[in-house]
Amino acid sequence: MRPWYLGNTTVRSPFRLRDGLVALSTSSLQGHLRGVEQEQAFCALLGEEGVVDLRGDESYSVGRKWRSALGKLGFLYPELPATTRRDYPMEWSVDAITPNGWRLIRADTVPAMQECFLRSLAAYYIPSPVEKDFSFGTFSPLRHTLAVMLALERATGSSLIQFLEMSLVVQLTSADDAMRDVVTRVLELRQQRNAAENKRKFDRLAREQAAEEHNYKGSTFSDYADTNLRYLKATGLVRSQGRGISLVPEKHVFVERLTAEAGSPITPSDYFTTLSNGARLPTDDQDSALAVHADLLAQLARRKIPFELDGKPLGTPADIAIIRHEIEELLSNANEEEFASLQATMWPEIAAYMGLLARGERESILATGEEIVLPKSEAPAYFEWVLWRAFLAINSLVNKPYEARRFRVDQDFLPIGTAPGGGPDAIFEFESFVVAVEVTLTTNSRQEAAEGEPVRRHVADLVLHHAATTQKPVFGLFLANKIDSNTAETFRIGAWYTGNDEKMRLDIVPMSLEDFRVFFEAIFELQKVDVAHVRELLERCRDLRSGHEAPAWRRAIRSEIHQYVSELR
Repeated sequence: MRPWYLGNTTVRSPFRLRDGLVALSTSSLQGHLRGVEQEQAFCALLGEEGVVDLRGDESYSVGRKWRSALGKLGFLYPELPATTRRDYPMEWSVDAITPNGWRLIRADTVPAMQECFLRSLAAYYIPSPVEKDFSFGTFSPLRHTLAVMLALERATGSSLIQFLEMSLVVQLTSADDAMRDVVTRVLELRQQRNAAENKRKFDRLAREQAAEEHNYKGSTFSDYADTNLRYLKATGLVRSQGRGISLVPEKHVFVERLTAEAGSPITPSDYFTTLSNGARLPTDDQDSALAVHADLLAQLARRKIPFELDGKPLGTPADIAIIRHEIEELLSNANEEEFASLQATMWPEIAAYMGLLARGERESILATGEEIVLPKSEAPAYFEWVLWRAFLAINSLVNKPYEARRFRVDQDFLPIGTAPGGGPDAIFEFESFVVAVEVTLTTNSRQEAAEGEPVRRHVADLVLHHAATTQKPVFGLFLANKIDSNTAETFRIGAWYTGNDEKMRLDIVPMSLEDFRVFFEAIFELQKVDVAHVRELLERCRDLRSGHEAPAWRRAIRSEIHQYVSELR
């Protein structure tokens, strides 16, 4: 039996599809993506907009693969086979952006983006009229997986599907399989793995056995499972649990309603109309919307989170949606504050991610045996994310965790892209001072050209803001794997002129990520976690600038960090 997969194994991060759509929406290429020259142009566009890294790709296959992914999920109108076109009366411009694609482009919050992916995957059936037949009948992979999770929850008390279980069971089954048989297979595999002394060896042998049985490479099962889990999480209905997934508690009633609507489209016309517009969801129906609304109110009450309806109308699904989004934001903020409070205990993992970024590696095994992975092509976003987590771990913020970051996160508090321009990557306000953090993976002379002016402008804006409000001093912390001397010189001088030509002296300290990791690990290992150490270290590094040229200041900063750690010991 063929394993199925959602989305596209080339575009592993679903949210990057939106970046590609945004780039395409303002290009003359929209509706013109067929042929070698057009595919090459689309590939070049994605590279120019920073959506993909084209280094080492001379085949220009990225353009074709991205076009395929966007068409498969209904964000672009696909080209239909001749047999399907005869049965499909509607006219469209092949490779033009669909209504659901435009909805994704306009989505400016993570929940709004997740709804677009949810509408897409709820409309997606296997096999579709544009794909080759599978060995089972038409079914919805999204609904099937959610139904398996609900059945597991009823059987075990937990909706967890582990990574290997997705790899070797769930994605090899469909709605044609009896649910009790699917659950039995999942639990038998889980029991065998739990009994194995060497889990990694068990996983490898299980994949090899599946490869022989189904005539696939063993790695294919893991590649498909990784892609499936990412796209499932993009709907906002599931979250990470270890290397697997479980249902988001706030979405439980919604999931029950969605899985109850498992009917497949009758004709190709029905299918493509639904796929291009996005599927209807349970919350588009008044009764289901009210049921989800009531469940969310009950969750607020259980968690003692205040909320007043204040006579807000509930007459239509659209009215209810406005209130539902308010409640979901309250629950999300509460979850993020709980996440922030746990970071002090997660410092070894945070330091390990810093190490991966500093060494340019992708995987590491923690002392606990847990594996952490830095997703390919997402290093810039994870650089910002790990520094956010580091300052959450120090646990002295005055501002809220969701106010401190300027990048978006999903329901697992993993990054969705990097922070937008117009401000620092993160802003950490403490009782007596403020730190604006900026990071970059650029290491050569382009570093100063890309970062010198924006970083100084962002810090200057914060200095002016706090001078007029809190009177707190503002420090800039600039982190990179290697600090270029030209960048260091710009920050050593630290000058900025306001619109009134008033000169400001900015305190911006350039520091390598590895040196910051040494300091971060030390304060936790020595149990001397105190934000006062952060301020003192920044002041000591800043004060070295007057006696050094840029190259010497860089070296002096590193020496000062190691000296400070020695003093702490």
